[in-house]
Amino acid sequence: MKISGTTVLLTGASGGLGQAIGRSLTSKGASLVITARNVAQLDDLAAATGAEVVVADLCNRADVERLAARCDDIDILVANAGTGADVPIEEETPENIDRIMDVNLLAPIHLATVFAQRKLETGSAAHIVFVGSLSALAATPQTRLYNASKFGLRGFALSLRQDLAGTPVGVSIVEPGFIRDAGMFVNSDISLPKGVRTKSPEDVAAGVTSAIEGNRGEVFVAPLELRMSATLATVAPGFSERVQQLIGTAGMKGGE
Repeated sequence: MKISGTTVLLTGASGGLGQAIGRSLTSKGASLVITARNVAQLDDLAAATGAEVVVADLCNRADVERLAARCDDIDILVANAGTGADVPIEEETPENIDRIMDVNLLAPIHLATVFAQRKLETGSAAHIVFVGSLSALAATPQTRLYNASKFGLRGFALSLRQDLAGTPVGVSIVEPGFIRDAGMFVNSDISLPKGVRTKSPEDVAAGVTSAIEGNRGEVFVAPLELRMSATLATVAPGFSERVQQLIGTAGMKGGE
């Protein structure tokens, strides 16, 4: 799908990945509708890109429904918002569980479902991009809710793509690994084991545009060795667990 001339709804636009994705899409000729909770950072991106700002909290069902109602003239949905606020199991609360699942999984599912339904009704060409994580393939310690939400998001995205095969609506999921200068990896002040390589927010943005333009089902934004280890974890989780214990991966997340 060509990006030029389209209107894009971008969630999580106040974070570093969202900012990079928004600027990249604008450079490709898209008009933006950006949303998040941080008004100041949304206003900064709007000033740079001419975007329309919609302040919304993805934990609030009314806000999610308001965003869904905005989808009528949207051509591309980029579900980028995410949170990785896992806490020790002894400190876990129902409220924290709900918040992570709402932002990372339930809100993207709801928005994508409404968006797809409306595009199928009109027969309009459209595309949905989910921003996931390599944590959708490989479980790590102290990230159980983040893993659960990203595993779920990947499953939904790949299944939805099959459901929409042969229609004008494309579906992609972009899976970042460790991203420097932005996202939860930076915000959590995590020290990676020696030799672990990272990618940039601009690399993620390039993955998003590539997914849209090429209608690619899954785009990995990670060095080859991380992709290989994540893939291995899907078929040999016990072995992956032992390796992680050896190198010390507790609390390491990829993505926004």
